[in-house]
Amino acid sequence: MSRLTGFSSPLLLGFDDVERLLDRVSKSAADGYPPYNIERIRGEEDETDRLRITLAVAGFSQDDLDITVEENELTISGRQTDDQQTDGTADRGKDYLYRGIAARQFKRTFVLADGMTVMGADLRDGLLSIDLVRPELDKVVRKIAITSNS
Repeated sequence: MSRLTGFSSPLLLGFDDVERLLDRVSKSAADGYPPYNIERIRGEEDETDRLRITLAVAGFSQDDLDITVEENELTISGRQTDDQQTDGTADRGKDYLYRGIAARQFKRTFVLADGMTVMGADLRDGLLSIDLVRPELDKVVRKIAITSNS
């Protein structure tokens, strides 16, 4: 029995990739760490819309974070090193009475539309900001010639 989805209409041709993309996005949206904002920034000098993704990554240094773009997927990952030595004793002379801040790892993935470009990233006051630009696409109208086989 085949699965019926919103993309199974005979009028939607070639949208199989979009359906798989939506499945992948819905699975990754369940993880809430780290929290993030997405905002639109309107350019004053040019009319290009820019997007900014801001993640709350308090406790992570620049060396703990990694940002990659592969096949229209923006992936931000963070890995903190634990303050424990291999023998289980506290490193750097720290003796915790209570430890509530854990060295937590994360991986957050955003799917980018075709043509989206990452302009840069900035880490300031525990917030990682990633700026994206979405260039305006030219609208193309083509006339298709009809041939006759008679």
